[in-house]
Amino acid sequence: MRINRLFPGSLALAFLCLAPANAALIINPTFDTTITSDPNASTIMATINSAISDYAAAFTDPITVNIKFQLGGGLGSSSTWIGSISYAQFLTAITADKTTANDNLAVGSLPSQANNPVNGNSNVFLPWANLRALGFGVGATPDGFDGTITLNTSIMNLTRQSIDPSKYDLHAVVQHEIDEVLAIQSALNGSANGDPAPAGPASTLDLFRYDQNGNRSFSSALAAEAYFSINGGTTRLVRFNQQAGGDFSDFASSATPHVQDAYGTPGATPNLGVELTMLDILGYDLAASPVPEPSTAAFLVVGILAGACWKRRRPS
Repeated sequence: MRINRLFPGSLALAFLCLAPANAALIINPTFDTTITSDPNASTIMATINSAISDYAAAFTDPITVNIKFQLGGGLGSSSTWIGSISYAQFLTAITADKTTANDNLAVGSLPSQANNPVNGNSNVFLPWANLRALGFGVGATPDGFDGTITLNTSIMNLTRQSIDPSKYDLHAVVQHEIDEVLAIQSALNGSANGDPAPAGPASTLDLFRYDQNGNRSFSSALAAEAYFSINGGTTRLVRFNQQAGGDFSDFASSATPHVQDAYGTPGATPNLGVELTMLDILGYDLAASPVPEPSTAAFLVVGILAGACWKRRRPS
């Protein structure tokens, strides 16, 4: 299900200071009592912390992302605070944030115009953590967490040392949900197959959604094809899930399991791959591809965050 909680108002933008080369993205976990009171609490928390450490090693953004972890039903789900900005503001910020060759390709595929090229809306939306990674001074969320992740550890392998082939990998499920809190979202999520495309803001990931012919794809139709591409649809990096019930920002199942697959594979232990490319081009800075940085630099983004912030909850 999807629950939106609306908080009206606007938020002023602030300075973005470039990070020193040794900075690291910090994900700060808060463990609910459903975890701390579990008989396997120490193992669950150790695996969550291990999954988190991959992001600190991969990205240099000087921000802290606060995530609450709890136990519940399903397999895994995330509840994420979302903000809306103008497409022009996003394009300015993502252009200034370029640090990799993939960033250059991705920005080069985005037209310079007033409205987003997905559905013509003037705005786009992205998670609160992503806004901070891009330098928007949004501050803390109303509840203090950038997102809440719910895990059903009863059907998961808690470590990769002993694998039950009928269970799912906790490490991968945690990273799947973290990716959603950080950036990986679609305006199509929650749609039924064949629903009209949303007229409101598209997500920033939707800007990189193309069909098999290299045209932008923004359809929930089951027969539609959608791929992640950072060079205008020429190269298809992964196919998006197109089945209602799974997120449209997740990946379609294939012979190679991915962290971001819409439907998990029991016994598999996938690691982050193309998901890192997604986070990179959406505004996070990969440590593996640094560019020379001035010792001190800053820029001011002028404007006001458009619309409001809301919380998006959905199963994965």
